[in-house]
Amino acid sequence: MTAYWMTRVNVTDPDEYGKYAELAGPAIEKYGGTFLARGGKTVSLEGEEYARNVVIQFDSLEQAVACYNSPEYRKALEHSAKSSVRNLCIVEGLE
Repeated sequence: MTAYWMTRVNVTDPDEYGKYAELAGPAIEKYGGTFLARGGKTVSLEGEEYARNVVIQFDSLEQAVACYNSPEYRKALEHSAKSSVRNLCIVEGLE
């Protein structure tokens, strides 16, 4: 069953976050992730507003979790932790 990463981000250090993005993209693609939304205009209707919102589709929940826990993505997260405030969840899609 398809699964989606949904991430909301406020970048605090653009240069350091750029290093995260350089490493995260290839790691996500290696695990079959497809970007459906990455940045762009948003309208926040409820809750805290985040400047950047990202949605990534994976073939399964297991694949999405494996990507997050992979050595490649964990290395990218070292840069994200220093450069952003974010929330990430993974949700199964409907079939």
